[in-house]
Amino acid sequence: MAKYQIIAATGCPTGIAHTYMAQEALEQAAKRKGITIKVETHGQVGVENELSPEEIKNADAVIIAADKDVHAERFAGKRIIDVSVSKGIKEADQLIDDALAGKGKISALANTIEETPTESGQMNLGRSIYKNLMNGVSHMLPFVVAGGVIIAVSFAIWGVYSFDPNDPTYNATSAMFKSIGDAAMGMMVPIMAAYIAEGIAKRPGLVVGFVGGLLANSGGAGFLGGIFAGFLAGYFVLLLQRLLKVLPKQLDGLKAIFLYPVIGVAVVGTIMSLIAGPMKTVNEGMMSFLSGFENSSPLVLGIIVGCMCAFDMGGPVNKAAYVTGTALLAQGNSSFMAGVSAACIAPPLITGFATLFFGKYFETNDRNAGLVNFILGSTHITEGAIPFAAKDPLRVLPTMMLGSSIAAVLTYMFGVQVPAPHGGFLVLPVVDGKLQWVFAILVGSVVGGVILGLIQKSRVTKEATKKAEAKIEVQA
Repeated sequence: MAKYQIIAATGCPTGIAHTYMAQEALEQAAKRKGITIKVETHGQVGVENELSPEEIKNADAVIIAADKDVHAERFAGKRIIDVSVSKGIKEADQLIDDALAGKGKISALANTIEETPTESGQMNLGRSIYKNLMNGVSHMLPFVVAGGVIIAVSFAIWGVYSFDPNDPTYNATSAMFKSIGDAAMGMMVPIMAAYIAEGIAKRPGLVVGFVGGLLANSGGAGFLGGIFAGFLAGYFVLLLQRLLKVLPKQLDGLKAIFLYPVIGVAVVGTIMSLIAGPMKTVNEGMMSFLSGFENSSPLVLGIIVGCMCAFDMGGPVNKAAYVTGTALLAQGNSSFMAGVSAACIAPPLITGFATLFFGKYFETNDRNAGLVNFILGSTHITEGAIPFAAKDPLRVLPTMMLGSSIAAVLTYMFGVQVPAPHGGFLVLPVVDGKLQWVFAILVGSVVGGVILGLIQKSRVTKEATKKAEAKIEVQA
């Protein structure tokens, strides 16, 4: 078996683009430095290129570039550099250098659930909270996408009210599809809560978080209640693990199969039952506040959503807007998601139009990437724009935010409804206001593309002028 000098694990909340972009960046950086590396990916299809125990044992260093749980307990005793997935993309060369220089922390994790508190204690609190939240979101997304698209297909084929037995357009098949979609969407909150808890406390937290999420959902506490239930369950199970350490080692099996789930579900379930009412009020207030902007000020809402979606393109700010959109969508509000989708689609298209209109000012690789981004953007994969933003963030990111804001504002002004949380233009058949939506996205993307092209033209022109002046000075 080959010995790898460095091993790595990458993973992003959606598991679609960031995960593999970080993998490629690390592999290319290692290749440039002439060292061996194996990168394990944690995407939506599961774990790929999995690291074996032997490969972990023989590796000199470990790089974790992930915003979700990648089972870090496997790397007990290894020197670990733990960063966000975006740093894995933008700072791959630096990460390789740091790993070779012996930077990072020696992991004190043992491959047992009893040592999980150690991991939590070592990790920066803010990053730990974000990572565990994204672990829940990444497992939740397939349920939301599947349910949303199935419901949308039902509406597109048979009509918006065809599932209702009291409506003249009633269709039994439509009602069946609607119930299937509702079942998938209904799992959103419990699954998210379960995997937030699982990220914190590993397997013992899963059942406690799932039950807490179910109670949040049934009690009307909704999305916010699910987040609270997940963190409550995870940290309560960690507390139980510490308290029950005094029991003999022979009772470890009893703790895992009996004490943790029974005590955890009883305590967390009681708390969630008691606070579901107040949290329902808070949840409804937040949704009402955001929804109110659509009617009172689509301009303000569009700017907020556009800036959030383009600010970090798949990072925590982007995810905050997207997750809010999915939560509102699950409650029947499909207009908020229309603006979020438009704002997420725009950045890759902006790079595509920039390279199309100002091709001679971009390198060949950038031109090729811009063409690919037409496809990525059209399917709601924002991350394709990241390489362009990474080169000049101070000027490119505001341009992306402007283009996304224009797209979102126009979407809200036109009253477009998008009942599916993902898919980009693939879900056009189920969009209410198809032409307006496409027009809004194209306007924002073309405006942003022209500005991005002019920025690139200015940069290239200045560099050419400097080179020409330097050449003249040398000749003189």
